[in-house]
Amino acid sequence: MFVVIFGRPACPFCDRAKALAARLESAGAIEGHRYVDIHAEGITKADLEKTIGQPVHTVPQIFVDQTHVGGFTEFDRYVRDNALMSATV
Repeated sequence: MFVVIFGRPACPFCDRAKALAARLESAGAIEGHRYVDIHAEGITKADLEKTIGQPVHTVPQIFVDQTHVGGFTEFDRYVRDNALMSATV
């Protein structure tokens, strides 16, 4: 399982998503993760909307194995629902 997080600088939810992904990776619950700074990469919300297929109002936007999960709240729920959280304890 590989996680990709699209975010921006100074975004607290982006930081939380990166920290959760790092904990999951350290625990061996996921194979790895990548953080993409949308400002540094020149990616717009419109670009993300084309990829996701729905409007994007906030970041982070998170993908697990190329499937869009949502923002941090949805990613956290995904981790809990799939019993990945126990790997972080």
